[in-house]
Amino acid sequence: MSIVNDLLSYNEKFVEEKRYEQFLTDKFPAKKLAILTCMDTRLVELLPQALNLRNGDAKIIKNAGAILTQPFGSAMRSILVAVYELGVEEVLVIGHHGCGMNNLDTQGMVNKFKENGISEVVIETLESSGIKMDRFLKGFDKVEEGVMDSIGIIRNHPLMPAHIPVHGFIIDPETGRIELVDEGYKKE
Repeated sequence: MSIVNDLLSYNEKFVEEKRYEQFLTDKFPAKKLAILTCMDTRLVELLPQALNLRNGDAKIIKNAGAILTQPFGSAMRSILVAVYELGVEEVLVIGHHGCGMNNLDTQGMVNKFKENGISEVVIETLESSGIKMDRFLKGFDKVEEGVMDSIGIIRNHPLMPAHIPVHGFIIDPETGRIELVDEGYKKE
C-alpha cells in the first residue's frame, strides 16, 4: 500500500470518529501571533509545546531556515495577511540550532539538481533571467544571522506597520529551550 493510500485510509477513520473536534477553532489566532520558523521535522510538535501554544493560538509559517530571501515572497505575504486580515499583533522569527540551512552548499544543491535530470540549460536560463542560485538558495553562517536577516526584512518592509513588534528567537531542537536573540518592543 502506498503512503497516499495509508494517509487517506487513516483520514477516513479520523473523520468518521470525529477526532477533529478537539482541534476546532477559527482562523483568527487567539494569542495574536504570527511565527516564521523552520520546516525542520523536529519542530512540528516541539515548538508549539515549548511555547505553550495550542491549535488556534498562532499563525505558523514554515520554510527552510525561517529565512526570508526577498521582501515580496510568499512567506512575507503570509505575515502581511496575518497582520492586516487576521488580527496578528506580534511576529516571532524562530530559528534553531543544527539547521540544514547553516552553511548550505549552494553549488552542491545545483549539482543535485543536475543529477536529478535538471538540465544545464534550465539552470542557465534561470540565472540569465535574474534567478541567482546563490541568492535563491541562500543559507547562513550562524543561526543568529539568519534570524536577524529575516527580522530586518520584516521590520523594514514598506507595507509592515511600525507598531508591530518583531522578535527573534532560537530554539534547541532537542530540548525545546528558547533563547531570545532580539526583543522587538520599541525602547522609549
